[in-house]
Amino acid sequence: MFTFCINDHKYSHVHFIGIGGISMSGLAEILLTEGYKVSGSDANNSHIIERLEKLGAEIYINHSMENVKGADLIVYTDAISKDNEELLQAYELGVPVVDRALFLGALMNNYHNSIAVSGTHGKTTTTSMIATILNRSELDSTILLGGQLDEIGGNVKLGSKKYLLTEACEYKGNILKYYPTMAIILNIEEDHLDYFKNIDHIVDTFVQYGSNIKENGYLIINEDDINAKKVIENTKANVVTFGINNKSDYTAENISFSEEGYPSFMLNIRGKSLFPITLGVMGIHNVYNALASIAAANTSGISMELIQESIGDYKGTHRRLELKGYANGIKIIDDYAHHPTEIKAALKALRNSTQGNIWCVFQPHTFTRIRLLLNNFAESFGDANKVIVTDIYAAREKDTGLVHSKDLANALTQKGIDAKYISSFEEIETYLMNNTKDNDIIVTMGAGNVYSIGDSIIEHNKEKEKEAI
Repeated sequence: MFTFCINDHKYSHVHFIGIGGISMSGLAEILLTEGYKVSGSDANNSHIIERLEKLGAEIYINHSMENVKGADLIVYTDAISKDNEELLQAYELGVPVVDRALFLGALMNNYHNSIAVSGTHGKTTTTSMIATILNRSELDSTILLGGQLDEIGGNVKLGSKKYLLTEACEYKGNILKYYPTMAIILNIEEDHLDYFKNIDHIVDTFVQYGSNIKENGYLIINEDDINAKKVIENTKANVVTFGINNKSDYTAENISFSEEGYPSFMLNIRGKSLFPITLGVMGIHNVYNALASIAAANTSGISMELIQESIGDYKGTHRRLELKGYANGIKIIDDYAHHPTEIKAALKALRNSTQGNIWCVFQPHTFTRIRLLLNNFAESFGDANKVIVTDIYAAREKDTGLVHSKDLANALTQKGIDAKYISSFEEIETYLMNNTKDNDIIVTMGAGNVYSIGDSIIEHNKEKEKEAI
């Protein structure tokens, strides 16, 4: 079993392959603060890498076997292929090698309490909601996020060893490498089918994860989720439930929405206490995220007064229904949604906030996901007036030729949705600016680089405004 104790410095030089990733960079920053020598490599430069360099990390752009020289521990991300030359060189030299999840799991043991947020959707938002509450409490928590949160100045906040808050992704069964004192499960659905065999395989993984929690630990779980019951039945931990449709421990009642699409509800705690909650983020899905966050914070001993204030002040993380700006009266929004359920929830939230047309520019993420969930994707864009599908963002996969973005555009058209495929980002930008009108919404959607279209539209609009002055 791999262990990593911060205090004994068994490993003095840790090298991260893929250090620019949002989660890898957080781990690297923790070690830098603890006095470790940290090096790392990545394919591209970024503001995250520049931040690490300022903190003292030795960074290499592009991968080379020379980069691992002198390291006595190698940590790599799931995005790294098995034939990566740094990885192969580490094995050749006999340097210990662990994946990111195993390292994070070992790091958790350095903290008295650890909160891990898992589920198919909503991990970053829920973790960020909890982070906002923790940041304003006296718990002095260390926080690792999968997104950028202004409240903590980025994706990581370093605190004491009393509390660690982190996201916990189920991909490749990684949650089985974590043993948090508080595990949050938001929902369990089909995804990552390049690894999981089917939904049963996914459910069984979450069941095993729940069974790993100790008796004095906590499982906080969405009771409305159809797969929650099996997890609850197989855990020995203290179970705290949340939901809307069931009389859970933490229940949202009398839900309403403002003209901007922001939810308000009465929080019912175990049928005894009622608290008014108003959110600053859109959508019914964020009611669930808020319930999970409130349950976690309250179970950790934080007062409801502080929770109410903090959850109301939360305005979202970057790339989660993020308002990027305006161009000629058109609202530009970006969202990270790349799964059918996430897309449906995001578009529903936007529909509740406007009477104008919603133009959705969708960048599919991974060939496997699109191929195996094509019918689900075709059912997810009903709240958009116009859909533009661009090329699939390959991420960790290679194009096998089995599926193309045109397949999704065609499937949407067959469902009666006005959809078209456009490959070039420049062509998409031109098309949007020639066809959208005042009070419309353009939402760029996907886990890749589709957000750059909105950024470009806003920038070009600013240039035109300057020229007109």
